[in-house]
Amino acid sequence: MMSEPRRFWSSRAVPAGLVALLILLIAGAFLYDVVAVRAHRTGLSWRRDLARQLGERPLDDPWVLTGAGVAAALGLWLLLIAMTPGLRALLPMRPTDPDVRAGLHRDAAATVLRDRALDVAGVRSVRVRMKRARVHVDAVSHFRELDDVRADLTGVLDDAVKGLGLTRPPSLSLRVRRPGRKGR
Repeated sequence: MMSEPRRFWSSRAVPAGLVALLILLIAGAFLYDVVAVRAHRTGLSWRRDLARQLGERPLDDPWVLTGAGVAAALGLWLLLIAMTPGLRALLPMRPTDPDVRAGLHRDAAATVLRDRALDVAGVRSVRVRMKRARVHVDAVSHFRELDDVRADLTGVLDDAVKGLGLTRPPSLSLRVRRPGRKGR
């Protein structure tokens, strides 16, 4: 029995490796300095200067606040990219083979649905916005009854969504209207 395919995650090995290496180097430099001080040797000059400046500056100093804000923003950004999948535009497809994973880009799926909707008689223009759980379709009809166009579009787009082969087919949100003034 095949398990349900999961979302695609981007590989972040290179950025994660570089951040880990940078943190390792900084932690190693601080550890070396702490061990040197504990061994009754003088600490590194940059650490002494940094400790003196941080001890003399008040907490409401603009440089201290800016440094704290940058460090907090960088930490939140790193947490965000570590916890979220980076390939949200790829929609997982139903597996046909257990060894193969397939995905469809949202823009490609939207293009397929737009092309299928434009094949319906009476449809002048279509705008498709594809989300993970819902497809928003805005159609402009110019010569047929709106209810007839809506019924035809619903049938065609339901078949097209099923034909995409997605693991979780999105629901359809359809709006059909007449063109505005001057063809809008």
